[in-house]
Amino acid sequence: MTLDRRFLLCGFAYAIAGMGLGVYMAASHDHALFVAHAHILLVGFVVSFIYALIHKLWLVGAPARLAGFQFYLHQLAALVMSVGLVLLYAGLYPESTLGPVLGLASVGVLIAAVLMAWLVLRSPG
Repeated sequence: MTLDRRFLLCGFAYAIAGMGLGVYMAASHDHALFVAHAHILLVGFVVSFIYALIHKLWLVGAPARLAGFQFYLHQLAALVMSVGLVLLYAGLYPESTLGPVLGLASVGVLIAAVLMAWLVLRSPG
């Protein structure tokens, strides 16, 4: 399966999770998880969708190893960030426990973005 398709499918998974969380918050009238909801949709869905478009339109011949590493880094960091924020804002774990994990996840998302920019910069198209 191509990276653009993988990014697209992962993005839809985050969209479903984020929208499901939004429906839960609306039904329960408890919006404590709105920060997690926003991050799931933006970092998970929107960024993955944009990366899918970039791969489809500009990175057809990208270096496979670096592009694959960038994909897995973004997906792992976005997943850890999403789960960590849900656990934090649901009050299941304190910030002292989750803060370092969320910090690493944030840096992972940032590094993945820098790698995507590098792939675009180095692409022949």
